[in-house]
Amino acid sequence: MKKFKGVDYFKIEDLLTHEEKMVRDSVREFVEEEFLPVIEKHYQNATFPFEMVKKMGELGVFGLTLPPEYGCAGLNNVAYGLVMQELERGDSGLRSFASVQSGLVMYPIYTFGSEDQKMKWLPELASGEKIGCFGLTEPDYGSNPGGMVTKAEKVEGGFILNGAKMWITNGTIADVAVVWAKLDGVIKGFLVEKGFEGFSAPEMKGKHSLRASITSELIFQDVFVPDENLLPGSGGLKSPLMCLNQARYGIAWGVIGSAMACYDTAVNYSKSRIQFNRPIAGYQLTQQKLVYMLTEITKAQLLNYHMAKLKDDQKVKHTHISMAKRNNCEAALDIARTSREILGANGILDEYPVMRHAANLESVKTYEGTHEMHTLILGEDITGISAFE
Repeated sequence: MKKFKGVDYFKIEDLLTHEEKMVRDSVREFVEEEFLPVIEKHYQNATFPFEMVKKMGELGVFGLTLPPEYGCAGLNNVAYGLVMQELERGDSGLRSFASVQSGLVMYPIYTFGSEDQKMKWLPELASGEKIGCFGLTEPDYGSNPGGMVTKAEKVEGGFILNGAKMWITNGTIADVAVVWAKLDGVIKGFLVEKGFEGFSAPEMKGKHSLRASITSELIFQDVFVPDENLLPGSGGLKSPLMCLNQARYGIAWGVIGSAMACYDTAVNYSKSRIQFNRPIAGYQLTQQKLVYMLTEITKAQLLNYHMAKLKDDQKVKHTHISMAKRNNCEAALDIARTSREILGANGILDEYPVMRHAANLESVKTYEGTHEMHTLILGEDITGISAFE
């Protein structure tokens, strides 16, 4: 198999530090040598490759931007973005695992948790010894998380939790769930641990997308959560939305990995596929498609790089992240579909990654805020008028 060299038409490589390149290259090598040889089998069997978790922990990809005192790398957001890009070049399921572990579990514990909670959970989550999940979406409340019906009631020594969550990545295998529930009408975060009585996390089956990722329901039936498992700094809908911003940031970078994989496959295939006595790469219609794909990848890369610099400078707005997530997911899905067109019937075979990426991106475009929701977030920012109600 030809070694992946990257896609970098505008020489963004020249903007990266030595450390950022080292991090990217180490994850690229891991994906190339250890993940790509097994992903198609896992995708076909609808299983997640657990053996990758400890290896990713050893690489330091979990909570990469958090401080070293909690077992994390303390690197910048460019490095984190590049890691997400390389993981998703392997598969959206691999990047989703890392995104949830980092942005939706470690981030809220670090941001809203007590020092005891940070010391208990962050080092083991960073190493991959423990796995986490994030419970916000409910069966009847997806795009409107503020309508959640999961409730917590204060009792002596803790809280009683009742409700359900849905579409939860890693839920069935998680050691701890960051669960959002209303306490006296105010949204608060709780750490619900595996084994708590009344807590179950059945896996959701029958997916045509993200097949190499575990998706679960979370069910809470009179679950007692001790006082020390309340995230003390959490409060209101803003808290989980801050977490979603972290996840959306990783998605904006990740999907470019999928797009790069599809583009690279299409270029190589079109040069070797002979029809009417010449490579199909020599036909105008094919070249138009390749130019479109490369242009959209380049635009997304530049958007991501500047977004990362704004994030490192603490100048990024949630609307910036919405724009990147919205644009890049749509572009990546279009690129995957266009790549499939170039490969023709061969594009549906597991010999090539294209159809797998296309199916995954259908989900990625939807989760952590649908395309339409991010459109309305940006529309409100532009006009000052909310179109949500």
